[in-house]
Amino acid sequence: MKTLRLSELCALIEDTLSMDLADRYWVRAEIASLSQRGGHAYFELVEPAGVTPVSVGCAAAVAADPAAVERGATERGNGGLIAKVRATCWSNIYNMLKPYFEEQSGLPLQVGMQVLLAVRVDFHAVYGLSLQILDIDPTFTIGDLARARRETIERLEREGVMDLNRSLSLPTIIEKIAVISSAQAAGYEDFVEQLRQGGFRFETTLYPAMMQGLYAPKSIIAALRAIDAEQYDCVVILRGGGAITDLTCFDDYDLAAHCAQYPIPILTGIGHTKDISVLDMVAFAALKTPTALAQYFVDGRAALEAQINALIQRLTATAQRQLLIRRHAVELLEQRLTSLSPERIFKLGYSLTTRNGQILTSVSQVRKGDIIETHLRDGVITTQTI
Repeated sequence: MKTLRLSELCALIEDTLSMDLADRYWVRAEIASLSQRGGHAYFELVEPAGVTPVSVGCAAAVAADPAAVERGATERGNGGLIAKVRATCWSNIYNMLKPYFEEQSGLPLQVGMQVLLAVRVDFHAVYGLSLQILDIDPTFTIGDLARARRETIERLEREGVMDLNRSLSLPTIIEKIAVISSAQAAGYEDFVEQLRQGGFRFETTLYPAMMQGLYAPKSIIAALRAIDAEQYDCVVILRGGGAITDLTCFDDYDLAAHCAQYPIPILTGIGHTKDISVLDMVAFAALKTPTALAQYFVDGRAALEAQINALIQRLTATAQRQLLIRRHAVELLEQRLTSLSPERIFKLGYSLTTRNGQILTSVSQVRKGDIIETHLRDGVITTQTI
């Protein structure tokens, strides 16, 4: 039996691959991990089983959780992996591909992203099978994100939850607000300061959450669950600026579905001026920035106060008119009473005749011998009938 040294077998594999495989292949894959050393980029590319591609997060959030680099997108798979291969993009190529991809797509290369790569298959006796990245197609990634977003919107509409939160009603007076934001975010500080400058009393309670990256949707959902909806008039979700790539987590289906079905109004101030996220679409109201959202509450309170003041003025004016009408009626009554008073009647030459203190209106009331009193303007005449 012929035997081979391991190195000889590896050489045979390398020769066979070099003869039978083309110089390059275009491959669709998901980035499970990405690191850079010495200007070179090292990838782990995977094809998860039974996984729909997800929206891209932010590389900064992944860096904040080092374990994410190891877990990457693979932890989202329901059935494990169909394939996993190491890939390398050498510095002379990576330094050209990276800025080209970011300029064309507006996105950084990052964990969880679906990519279309031109690769060459390499085999090394020590390092084993790997891929050498030669090119990348940014239009594939853009199309994948757009497709995922469209599918999320269609699913929400199909499930009939798209308009649920928007169908709720805000209380007439907003006083207690639950705030979901990063505690260190400038947008949160801007929101609170704008409320303070508005001159009205608002009570805000912060529920900290990650506001960008792969883990932001789960973090925001956890914050929503921590909020006792019965204690608040509404919930606001704040971010405050950042690149468009930092906002893709707000297109997440689970987050949008949870917010759409939340029992009290959710308002957003994520801080983007050009695009609207799926979260914005399902929210009760979406303002462009945290400052604009705070001003929304201030303007609402100011409008309510103006309505109350106008109502008070109308009520005051109505009361004054009614008072004048009643006063005029009293004056007319006084004039009438004055015209009918005994003093005035006496002055006109009339008199009042009484018998035993009772007013006489007919001669039939008088009997012989009755004492009659005749009341005149300046005195009383007493007589006796005969």
